[in-house]
Amino acid sequence: MGGNVGGLFSCIFPDMVERLILLDSCGFVPYRKDKLVLQMQKGIEALLKWEKQEHPPKVYSPLTALQRLLKANTSLSEASAQILLQRGATEVPGGLVFNRDFRINLDTPYRTPLEQCLEYQKKIQASVLIILAKNGILWSKYYADETSPFKAVVEGYKTAKSEFRLEIVEGDHHVHLNEPEHVAGIITDFLSKDATSKL
Repeated sequence: MGGNVGGLFSCIFPDMVERLILLDSCGFVPYRKDKLVLQMQKGIEALLKWEKQEHPPKVYSPLTALQRLLKANTSLSEASAQILLQRGATEVPGGLVFNRDFRINLDTPYRTPLEQCLEYQKKIQASVLIILAKNGILWSKYYADETSPFKAVVEGYKTAKSEFRLEIVEGDHHVHLNEPEHVAGIITDFLSKDATSKL
């Protein structure tokens, strides 16, 4: 999710971003053109339904909050989940309340077709580093498939960017939290040197 925000921000405000690091993300989520209207309908209906309901903040005990976070994010280690809870929850009388806006769990009405993703990508002026985790969301579900639109977006960086690096590491979607040693050196190198692709 953060990578998608980073990709979009980098194309809208290209002068503000010098280096873009995408962890288990390609910066955009390409979507099939023939499904766009249906997705908009689903997203708007889900939001309207959600807005009709009451959503008082739910208070969790620290242990229950940890268990909920781990259940929803199966690739998180317990230590990583503890770190996320420190910044992702607020202590209130009786326990913890999650800080995030739960509408993020709804289907979004806004999706972008592959062709538009590639046009957005051309606007990015920053050097780009993509780190894919072998057991992550992008690699295991999409990138290994030669026909995947996600692969087309990653390949698009190779032609659109003179400074592009793609790195594949062991780990899962939360490798940066669970095993930061797998990505720390790559990121440090990228931030301290030029970002010319090794491919």
